[in-house]
Amino acid sequence: MNKKLVAVAVAGLLAAPLAAQAQTANVTLYGRLNLDMEVVINAKNDNTAPNNNNKQNIYRVNSNSSRLGVRGSEALGGGLSAIFQIESAVGATNGGGLGASLGTRETFAGLQGGWGTVKVGYFLGPYDDIAPIFGSVPTLITGILGTSALWSNTGWTANSQYGGAFDDRLANSVRYDTPNIAGFTGSVQIGAGQTGGDATSGGNAVFNPATPTTQAAQRRHAYATSVNGLYNNGPFQAGIAYEFHNNFRDGTAANPSLQDEGITAAASWNFGVVKVAGVYEQLRYDIAAGGNVKRNFWGASATWNLGPGQAYFYYGWAGNGTGSAADFTSTPMSSQVGAVRKGSDTGAQQWSVSYTYALSKRTLTYAGYNMIANKANGAYNFHVNQINGLCGQAVSGNASSTGCGNAAKPQGLALGLVHFF
Repeated sequence: MNKKLVAVAVAGLLAAPLAAQAQTANVTLYGRLNLDMEVVINAKNDNTAPNNNNKQNIYRVNSNSSRLGVRGSEALGGGLSAIFQIESAVGATNGGGLGASLGTRETFAGLQGGWGTVKVGYFLGPYDDIAPIFGSVPTLITGILGTSALWSNTGWTANSQYGGAFDDRLANSVRYDTPNIAGFTGSVQIGAGQTGGDATSGGNAVFNPATPTTQAAQRRHAYATSVNGLYNNGPFQAGIAYEFHNNFRDGTAANPSLQDEGITAAASWNFGVVKVAGVYEQLRYDIAAGGNVKRNFWGASATWNLGPGQAYFYYGWAGNGTGSAADFTSTPMSSQVGAVRKGSDTGAQQWSVSYTYALSKRTLTYAGYNMIANKANGAYNFHVNQINGLCGQAVSGNASSTGCGNAAKPQGLALGLVHFF
């Protein structure tokens, strides 16, 4: 009997620290499903083969940044906490898709205290933090209604040889976020590449793509730096961000080192019934053949509390590509990074309108229309779920055959349903 009492007492002493540790840990399973039905049209003004005024009409169901994740924190004492998150994309329309592997979205481990937050992993840069100031927040800044189609040059696939996106996740990253001081915050992040550890393909292709090696990519010192400063206090919100890419894109023997730069500023004022916002951006890219390409962008939006929901209106204007590089040519493809091209009539405009209605605290529905009107030599497409691949970036070099360019107008209607859990 005494032995049993002793065993119970020892077990209780051993269990107490474990129970205390469990009580200090906080782990949450979370996610969202964002699905929409779309009718998409790519009206083209092209009388030459192989297009001959063709119109591409598509009905489709898309999953827009759907996700599943787990996150948590542990109190370490003295106001210090360990934090972590593992977030994966969910391809909810095709039996897996982007959700086939873990950690495809915001994934990190870090420390948090009164001095701020440090995290290490794979996540969006501070440049992205500007988007909610002016972007399509009611529809979660994603899908064909997303407002990053022109802003940030993000309408391209992550492994595209053209690269150049500024609103994207940076792999192998370290980030520091300051605490909030009277409405002011700041962030800085350094990432050693966009395609994981070996950096041998896509955005980190080495100087000679025919013989890619990890060491060669590392010797190039490919990295990105992203910083921002934000203010959010009362009805006024503003921010400025800058991002620099070093050697993310292929060079040539004559011009082996290429840099990309983006700077953007946005501000908004909430009048209660309506919030109005504006944004400006300038992008600059070195071109492998020599010189550089620059592009300016302006945008304005209004978010209106209309009836039981929110209406959102947006207009964006991307100017022609300028700079010291030669004008864009389609054969061979030159002076183009992402959708930004050097030369006349390479800009575009974007119009978007949507209405969002919350069915509950965790479920909402929305409807909207978005159109991107390219100029004669424009190459812009939707930010997410592009039409016919990537505008103006055919492997063959025939820009007109890829579904954009030649005054293409990617546009579409979307009806969506979102559930958070």
